Amino acid sequence: MSRPPLTPAEYWDLYKPHRGEGAQPAPEPGRFEWTQFPGHGPGPELLGAPRTVLELGPGEGTDAVHLARRGAQVTGVDFSAFQTERARRWWADEPGVTFNHADVCDFLVTEATEYDAIYSMWGAVWFTDPEQLLPLVAKRLAPEGVFVFSHAEPGPDAYGPQRMHGKWLEGRQRELTVLRWQYPPEMWADLLKRSGFTDVDARVVPPPGDEALGTLLVRAVVA
Repeated sequence: MSRPPLTPAEYWDLYKPHRGEGAQPAPEPGRFEWTQFPGHGPGPELLGAPRTVLELGPGEGTDAVHLARRGAQVTGVDFSAFQTERARRWWADEPGVTFNHADVCDFLVTEATEYDAIYSMWGAVWFTDPEQLLPLVAKRLAPEGVFVFSHAEPGPDAYGPQRMHGKWLEGRQRELTVLRWQYPPEMWADLLKRSGFTDVDARVVPPPGDEALGTLLVRAVVA
């Protein structure tokens, strides 16, 4: 009998630092990029000039810090206790950014704050049922608020939650199974419009050079 898929929290909390990693300094929050290829594709301009920002799944926290240094007040929420603790430790003295440990849907339900922009880079949007997530995001955005997210280009016939198998974490022997929601651009556009978004731009950014995998990039606005 196959193992049931891991929840996102179980998946990320299996990630532990290798020996000595905990003492490493914080990474440099240099570029802010939606694709997996350095210097390729658009940057933070897709968010406009928000004063308040929420990142869903900040991981190391470098993108959140990048925006904070541009003048935004940034909140990150991540379902991994390890990722959250590490980001808090690395960026404890960084003004304008805070990190919360919570399931993103629970956070969006319980927190009453409105944000000018909400975004996710290869993070929580990919691992969360959009039928549940997207209406909650729409409610937490201020009027004319922007929602932007990216993840890997979907494969053929990639509709809904896909069971991803593999030894995802370096040095681990156990094969893991997680669910990731994948849709082609037109299906993301339909889901967003049904959740109250307008001005939806959902597309695949082609990869550079001979790279095989592009990036699905989605931007939408609430009225």
